Amino acid sequence: MRFELPDIDEMTDDFVSRGIVVLGPEHLGVPMELHERIYEQEKAAFHAKRYITTSLIPDVLEVLKAPGVVAACDALVGENWAILPFTHNAPFVSGGRDQHWHKDDNGPYNARRHRHHHAVQIEMLYYPQAVAQDMGPTATVPYSQYWTFNHEENHDNFAGADHLDFAYQLSGMETQPASGPRSRYADDDIVHRRTEHDRRMRDAVGALEWPLNKPWEAAPLKAGSVVIYSHNLIHRGNHRRDDWRTWKDNPRFMWRFWLYRTTEPTGKPAPWQMPGKDALTGLDRSNAPEDLREVWRHQSHWLRSGSAPRATDTGDGEVAPEELATRLRHKDDRGEPVRIGAAYRLAAGADSALAARILGGALRDERESVRRAAVYGLAALGSPATDTLLDASRSAAKWVRKAGTFGLGEAGALRADVLEALAERLRQDASVYVRSVAADALGSFGRRAVAAGRGPELMPAVLDALIESLGREENRLAMDRAQNRSIKLVRPADESDVCEGIGIDYQVPRYAPVRSVVRENALSATVTLCSHGAALAGQVLERLIESLTDIVREERNVFCVGLAMDALARLAHLHRTSVEPVAIAHLRAELPTILAASPIICWDALGRVGLSPPAASDAQRTPEVPFLKQARAKA
Repeated sequence: MRFELPDIDEMTDDFVSRGIVVLGPEHLGVPMELHERIYEQEKAAFHAKRYITTSLIPDVLEVLKAPGVVAACDALVGENWAILPFTHNAPFVSGGRDQHWHKDDNGPYNARRHRHHHAVQIEMLYYPQAVAQDMGPTATVPYSQYWTFNHEENHDNFAGADHLDFAYQLSGMETQPASGPRSRYADDDIVHRRTEHDRRMRDAVGALEWPLNKPWEAAPLKAGSVVIYSHNLIHRGNHRRDDWRTWKDNPRFMWRFWLYRTTEPTGKPAPWQMPGKDALTGLDRSNAPEDLREVWRHQSHWLRSGSAPRATDTGDGEVAPEELATRLRHKDDRGEPVRIGAAYRLAAGADSALAARILGGALRDERESVRRAAVYGLAALGSPATDTLLDASRSAAKWVRKAGTFGLGEAGALRADVLEALAERLRQDASVYVRSVAADALGSFGRRAVAAGRGPELMPAVLDALIESLGREENRLAMDRAQNRSIKLVRPADESDVCEGIGIDYQVPRYAPVRSVVRENALSATVTLCSHGAALAGQVLERLIESLTDIVREERNVFCVGLAMDALARLAHLHRTSVEPVAIAHLRAELPTILAASPIICWDALGRVGLSPPAASDAQRTPEVPFLKQARAKA
């Protein structure tokens, strides 16, 4: 089928700068009737109170395989990208309530991990029906993806989602309908955005005073549109403003999928050009401050090549390193772009040794916001930051170790001592948070090693560290259950100093509401490494297969099971060769039996390697469970 793919270079630059791109149905390469069929099936399932997944509506898998979707996602997160299984990969229905502005949890269901600036994780939204401006379109804050908020000792943001106005939750406004039959507002005020809810949303964004800081709603959209945005973009679920009496017959569905990178960019960067007027939002990007320009320049170069751009001056005249060091310590949330911009500009300077010293000093600052800017600057600096990051990873201060460990995964030299430092943090750090960051960092380190041609040398040791961790780390009763609190109000505990997420068992007896952020990050890292073929596993291949198989057959944490399924499927079906290990041929033959050990299967994730549900998957893989409440005001 003929289709019109958007210009990939233009799309990449738009994503790097604004953090969000839109694909119309004409860009996908699938028949329009597919969207109508999905919508009608979904409407019927929703009214029947079925739990809606791709197993129930397998036509959605055709959207994930659409040529335009694959081409766009390949450009943004690399070939063989993965889908996080058993998470929010199901439809959300827009209704009468408003979420407040937030950045999504970047692990399954409110789990916390370190946020990457590089395009490592994105979200894909699919709308099977048209979305008018009054149907609760996804609300976003473009250009917000590189700035965030403290969370390490800020309990308002302890759970994985970072909130712009946490008092909105505490005051109960999120539970109050902004529209619909139970709303306290006049219809005219709802339509013209004059309600207290509307004012609260506008004021929260405006108070930030960040560059190019303006909300934008994803509407109007044609049926079959796809929105792709940075996982770090501020956004929210939006209430409907049309006649609530039409909602039942005209529901607005949205499917959400979390995608993550398994391959490093290795292409040739295009010459950097400052983007001009933004056709989507109408903003003039040429007015962006130099701090933001330098962030864009780095991210554009990295997304195309996997490396930092060459050193440059600061663009608007030399700014002394001492002045940039002062800017690193700007205060308050409004100072975030100044701090981050200073870090990137130091990294872009000609004196990498001086930049490493200044950023290394900031990495040990008492303020989280300063440490955060410093580690992104060190990651942008690249290999010259290695010794600074190694030293930080061994600090007596937990938060410094966490930052150093993250930076080593992002940019540490591909050396044995760096690998061992990451393995040591995963093996014996007292902090669950640091161990989880180490697991994720090993995946990044291994991904970079493959791109540099060092995979056969380094990959077995990386996988060995991850396998050992999986044999040692244990699941715990999820924090919301253990503390008897909403996930938004959970706090650090003796068992864990990081939010490990909501307890989810999908009401399937095999599973339990248990979590382990270290196990989950170790397994997502394993998915990344298994995407490069069995040959790189070397002597640990059989242990790897045995460990993953045991998880699929016995684990009670559903997210771990889904990740293990994906890792096994990638070993079996990616990079087939004429001569392959006996263990892989055996795995390929046994994989259907292994998957059948689970009463539910993550077909959206497994579809990335060509697997699809059998014709009877609806009966076999969608248990008859009570309707699980799905958010009515999600994005």
